[in-house]
Amino acid sequence: MPRMHPPTTDTGRSEPRRVSSIVAILTLAGTTIAFVQSMVFPIVPHLPGYLNASSADTAWAVTATLLCGAVTTPVTGRLGDMYGKRRMLLCGMAVMVVGTVISALSHSLAPLLVGRTLQGLGNGVIPLGVSIMREVLPAEKLPTYTALMYGSFGVGGSLGLPVAALIAANFDWHVLFWTAAALSTIVAVLVALLVPESKVRTGGRFDLAGAVGMTAGLICLLLAVSKGEDWGWGSGTTVALFVGAATILPLWGRLQLRSPQPMVDLRANARPQVLLTHLTGLALGFALFATNLVLPQLLQTPEETGYGLGKSLVVTGLLMAPQGMTMMAVSPLSARLTKAKGAKVTLMTGSVIMGVGYLLATVMMSEVWQIVVTSCIVAIGVGFALGTLPALLMGAVPMSRTAATTSLNTLMRSIGTSVCSAVAGVILAHLTVDSGGMTVPSENGLRAVLALGVGASAIALVLASFIPRQRAAEHSAEPPALAGTAAGRHAADSE
Repeated sequence: MPRMHPPTTDTGRSEPRRVSSIVAILTLAGTTIAFVQSMVFPIVPHLPGYLNASSADTAWAVTATLLCGAVTTPVTGRLGDMYGKRRMLLCGMAVMVVGTVISALSHSLAPLLVGRTLQGLGNGVIPLGVSIMREVLPAEKLPTYTALMYGSFGVGGSLGLPVAALIAANFDWHVLFWTAAALSTIVAVLVALLVPESKVRTGGRFDLAGAVGMTAGLICLLLAVSKGEDWGWGSGTTVALFVGAATILPLWGRLQLRSPQPMVDLRANARPQVLLTHLTGLALGFALFATNLVLPQLLQTPEETGYGLGKSLVVTGLLMAPQGMTMMAVSPLSARLTKAKGAKVTLMTGSVIMGVGYLLATVMMSEVWQIVVTSCIVAIGVGFALGTLPALLMGAVPMSRTAATTSLNTLMRSIGTSVCSAVAGVILAHLTVDSGGMTVPSENGLRAVLALGVGASAIALVLASFIPRQRAAEHSAEPPALAGTAAGRHAADSE
C-alpha cells in the first residue's frame, strides 16, 4: 500500500484568512469554467445564421469543447502532479482565455471552433483545484471545501444558461464571449496572485507516447458515441471510430503497464477503492446528464402537445438555476455526513436521493413547480454524491498523485455523460410527436430517459456499496515538513 500524505492539521502553513481566500478563488474558478462551457447553449440554434454554416457544423461548437475537455483533463492532471498544480491550472485558464477571445473575434465557423476547442482546456480546473486544497487545508476541513468546489461547477452551469440567454437576447452575441473572457482573466489573475504552488510533486519524465495513445483512443470513442446518432450508428465513420477505439485503447493499456512512468498508472487505478470510485463516477455522469437533458426540453415543449409547458429559453434557464444553487447549498451537509459516517455512506445516500428525484420526476411533469422541486431533489443527490468522490480517491492515493487520479475520475464522468447523451438521443429520436409541423420528443420518450436516470442512480448505489472502507492506517499523518522540503519531494518521487 503506498504511503499517504494527507494534509496536516497544522494550520501554520496557511493562515485561516489566506486559506479562506484560496478556497474562494478556486471555487470561483470552478464556477467560471462551468459558465464558459455552458454559455454557448442559448445561441446554438442561432449559430447557422450568425456564421453562415449548417446546423450540423455549428453543433461542433458544443462538441469541440466537451471533447477537448474530456481528453485533456487526465493529461493536465498528470502534468500538475509532475510540475505543479497551480502552474497547470494557470496554463489551462490562460489557454481558455485565448480561446474565448478568438471566439469573441470570430465571424465564421472555423475560428469559433478553434476558440471553443481551446476553452475545453479549462475542464481540468476542478481536479487541480481539489488537489491544491488537499495540500493547503487542514484535514478536517477538506471534505467541506472539496464538496463546495464540486458544487461550484453546478452553479456555473445553472447560471450559464439564463445569463447567456439574457446577454444574447439584448446584445450582439460576441458580447457573451467578451464577458466570459473578462471574467476568466480576473479569475486567472487572482489565482496567480493568491493561490500557492503545490510543493508535493512526482517529478520524472512525461509519458508522451502514453498521452498521445490515450488521446487518440478517447477521441475515437467519444466521437463515435457523441456523433453516432447524427452520422448513423452503422455508418462507415462511426464503425471505423469504434474499431479504432477498440484497437488503440488495449494497445495503449499494454504500453502503460510496461512503462516505468506511465501516463496513467493502471495498476494503482485498478485497486478496488479507486476503480469502484471511477465506475461510480461514470454512472453518476450518466445520471446527471439525464435531468439536464429532459427537464429543459419539457419546459420548452409547446403546450399544444398536452404535456409541454411552453416556456422560453430565458425562463427555462431561470427555472433550472435553483438546481445548481442547491448543489452548492447542500455541500456542508454532505461534508458533515462524511465526517460522521464516511464518504462511502455519503455517496450511497446521494445515489439514493438522485434515484428518488428521478422517480418523482417521471410522475411530476405537469406543473412548473413540480419540475423545480424534482430538479432540486436530484441536485441534492448530486451534491452529496459528487463531493465525496475526491474524498474516496484521496484516501486511496498519495498526495503526489491526487491531480492525476481525480482528473481520471472527471474523465469517467465525461464518458458517462456522453453515453447518456447517445442513449437518450436514440430514445428521443424514436419516441416523438408532431407539434405545429415540428417533431418534438413525446411524453413517454422523456419519461424513458428519466427512467434511465433511476437506473443509473441504482447502479451507482450498487457500485458504491462495494467500495472498501478505508483502513485507519491510511489516515495517519506524516510530518508537516514533508510536503515542503526537498526530502518530501524525493519521497513523493520514490512512489
